[in-house]
Amino acid sequence: MSNIKDSRRKMLGDDPVEKVVVKLAVPAIIGMLVTAIYNIVDTIFVGQLGQEALGAATVALPIFTFISAIGLMYGIGSSSYISRLLGANKKEEAEKTLTTSLILTIVTAFSFSILSLLFLERILVIFGASDAILPLAKEYTQVLIIGGIATMINMNLNNTLRAEGSAKISMIALSTGALLNIVLDPLLIFTFDMGIKGAAIATVLSQVISTVILLTYYIRSKSLLELDLGKASLDPTIVKEIYIMGTPALLRQSLISLSMGFWTKAASNYGISAVAALGIITRVYMFGLYILLGYTQGFLPVAGFNFGSKQYDRLLLAIKVTLKNTAIFCITLTIVYIGFAESLSKLFVNEPEVIEIATKGIRYFSILMPFLGFIMTFNNLFQAIGYATIAMILSIARQGVFLIPAILLLPKRYGLEGVLLSQTIADALTLVTTIFFAVYIIRKIKKMKSNYANDLSSEVVEIAS
Repeated sequence: MSNIKDSRRKMLGDDPVEKVVVKLAVPAIIGMLVTAIYNIVDTIFVGQLGQEALGAATVALPIFTFISAIGLMYGIGSSSYISRLLGANKKEEAEKTLTTSLILTIVTAFSFSILSLLFLERILVIFGASDAILPLAKEYTQVLIIGGIATMINMNLNNTLRAEGSAKISMIALSTGALLNIVLDPLLIFTFDMGIKGAAIATVLSQVISTVILLTYYIRSKSLLELDLGKASLDPTIVKEIYIMGTPALLRQSLISLSMGFWTKAASNYGISAVAALGIITRVYMFGLYILLGYTQGFLPVAGFNFGSKQYDRLLLAIKVTLKNTAIFCITLTIVYIGFAESLSKLFVNEPEVIEIATKGIRYFSILMPFLGFIMTFNNLFQAIGYATIAMILSIARQGVFLIPAILLLPKRYGLEGVLLSQTIADALTLVTTIFFAVYIIRKIKKMKSNYANDLSSEVVEIAS
């Protein structure tokens, strides 16, 4: 076991950078890819229940996204600190961080479930649930909220395992859960005639199984870090690091959730067809986003470890490799989305009006997709190396500062076209902002590299004399 753990440290700090990033990214991508496919398949099954059911699932999506966001906050917050602690060879502190993060996740999950169930109907109406959609949306969302604790723990542990280099088990857990969901969806929705509630139960059961796999890996001491509840600590430094570095992720995902709510509300002014089309656009767009998220999650521990160990050449090379590979993927996906938007829309429904709106929306969303990898790489970089303020700025820019005003303002002038174009406008403004901070941090890292080299030279001279 010791040899396995030493090999993980060696991999993060010594092995060829491109090989390490890809090695960690591929399992994460496969796991996220399976999850993305599940989301698409799940939407196809729900769509067979009618556009009202598809609209209900669209209205519920922001709440499920927020549940995931809470787990992601603890996962990214703790994994960022864990990566740096491992780079600095502080294993015991990393184990304390892991356990503390899990306990905080569980407490938060119970609190969230109670509060959200109390105000559920009001929340769904705010997010655009019409009288025709509300009963179905409520039935679907209640189950997701009750099972939210499994989702939050799942999101947390997936990230902490990647932080220590155990990306393969994360992939297995995600893939198993998603594949189970795909099997359970038609069984519960149609065979057992549970309708949209069956889709929600399938989601929760798959999350539970995925979480059990992750916890079992820790319990069996297969991981680099030990999950020991006795090591839970409210050490101010640990708690501060978790929340400071996790908050940008929470804000980003929460703003995605909030913007989805605004989108749905804005689209509802143009009928159920517009709401259903928005659900299709979101799922198709999230397919590419999930793969990018998987790749950058492979990049994050490499960046954090090498920054913590002051191996700046490896950090700069990891950034270069990630930018190149994500750019190739994003350009390819843009071509596919623009060329096959109508065919993709027809996978979900047969209603011409929904297909027409969804086709146009997919193409609009794709305009700036070639630059999405650049935006996500630098957002993750700032999280990985502990630059919380800039990470937060970039997180709230794309899905909040730029997107929400666009959703609120553009439809007033351009109608439904404005709803569909709002993400493109927000992406353009976010790209400009990211370029500014990217130039700043690359110069900063190069300066750190130069200063560290000079310090090492001085130490060598002192030892020699």
